[in-house]
Amino acid sequence: MKKNELLKIMDNELMDKLFGFCYARTRDSYEAQELCSDIVFALVKAAGGEGEIEKPYPFIWRTARNVYADFSDRRRIKSDMQYEGNPEDVLPFITDNTDEKAEAEQDSELLGAVYRRIAFLTKEYREAMIMFYLEGLSTAEIALRRNTSEVNVRQRLFSARKKIRSEVETMTTYDNNKPVALDRIDYIIWGDGNPLWGDPRDVLKRQFSNHILWLCHNKPMSAAEISEELNVPTMYVEEELEILVNGANGKYGFLRRLDSGKYALNFVLLDKDEIEKAQGIYIDQLPTVCEIISDFIAEKKDEYLSFPYLNKKKDINLILWQQIKVLIEAFARNTSRILQKKYFSKENEPDRPFTVYGYVYNGKSYDGGLDGISANNLCGYFQVNFVNIYTSRINQHFSCGHDVGNDIQLQLALRAINGLDINSLLEGEKEHAAKAVECGYLYREGETLYTKILISDMKDSDRLFKISRKLEKGYFEAQAQEAAENLAKLIKKAVPDYLLGEWRYVNSLAALPLIDMTVEELIKKGILTPPEDGMAAEGCWAEVRK
Repeated sequence: MKKNELLKIMDNELMDKLFGFCYARTRDSYEAQELCSDIVFALVKAAGGEGEIEKPYPFIWRTARNVYADFSDRRRIKSDMQYEGNPEDVLPFITDNTDEKAEAEQDSELLGAVYRRIAFLTKEYREAMIMFYLEGLSTAEIALRRNTSEVNVRQRLFSARKKIRSEVETMTTYDNNKPVALDRIDYIIWGDGNPLWGDPRDVLKRQFSNHILWLCHNKPMSAAEISEELNVPTMYVEEELEILVNGANGKYGFLRRLDSGKYALNFVLLDKDEIEKAQGIYIDQLPTVCEIISDFIAEKKDEYLSFPYLNKKKDINLILWQQIKVLIEAFARNTSRILQKKYFSKENEPDRPFTVYGYVYNGKSYDGGLDGISANNLCGYFQVNFVNIYTSRINQHFSCGHDVGNDIQLQLALRAINGLDINSLLEGEKEHAAKAVECGYLYREGETLYTKILISDMKDSDRLFKISRKLEKGYFEAQAQEAAENLAKLIKKAVPDYLLGEWRYVNSLAALPLIDMTVEELIKKGILTPPEDGMAAEGCWAEVRK
């Protein structure tokens, strides 16, 4: 008969005979099942080969005897180095050392090594080993519990034993005492969109997580490979991988599981060299960009002052601080437009409420941002929106999600748009009013408080940044072309193919230094005046609707 027909004759009766053969030659049923699974595995491998078998049953029993001979040799040398109940019952069989004290020490060390290697097996193999050797379940019971076939269980046991045997036999003192490689590694990770949908940064709390991300940044890795690299048991790696894949909402995490079973980054992460090169592309253009912005502001000053703010006084410095982010980002937007049209037009951009992107901390961080909050039916207005930007020169007034309904100081700013008599304030409101003056929401003229932060009507929202956005057309063209060309090369080299649709976030990371560096240059030129202590009306404004 042909070899590939060998499995057809391996019925229950033959399996029982094989088990009887094994039981008669081993110490107990556990060891008999182990030997039997080794014999079956050898027969399965033989069935996968080509050629013919003249007499199948003699072939089967010859294979069984050969496997048993190998089994006996291994047992004699190391007693298979497996736990099968009370360690005291196992230790005498592990070594032939005649020195009893040395023998006991060696056996204890060896058995401990076996336990450690079991912890480094992946979940399916680890569970099979535990259920078989520690819980005493048969292969049939394990198959029923794991909803798989008994053959699969035996193959898992065989592979797990083989891996443990191999690793323990080759383990050196260095390997056994290898420290967990968790030196500190930090990331600067930004978010774009609505973080309330699910921000994966909420689960990135451990250096363990950081190191897993770093390994998967270099190349996709399996749980077993990560375990080996970090010298951390696979069970802990698997738990951490599940957290990093699911993120905070079960929909979006830092890692993705590939069809191969390996794990890869699910967000844009630049290493130290990549972020330096990316940001250097923009910094090289900064002198020319600052000159263009300065000339533009001088040219458009009267237009800025003509905007119908609701404030009693209009201050060009406050207006420019309100507009500065849009003015500076015009260069990056021009670059983004060219990147999209010329280099990444065929890439599908992600469609999700929130996305993260970042880089390995290189000693430089940029803490600026923009937050907006809203409320309805407040202080006589149907709707109000407050916004603040913050940079290295301006402190953050409030963050996303801040409750305006419980912020008395912001409410006083609304009430003081047309002037608020100090004598009309309740006793408890006066302290809040003083704090509102201190943080730049209000200023005082005689016995009247006025709103200092810029306030505009929502019907004018569409043209609030219309003047500044003129910089996006006809300005920075040569600079943006050069920046886009260099960034495209870097993106295609640094970002995996499956993340190329998130190229915009590389552009955002590259442009991070622009705001702080441009602000400093405009301050030197006397175009901007920074707040003395970082907290004032600069960078904060509101819109209202009656």
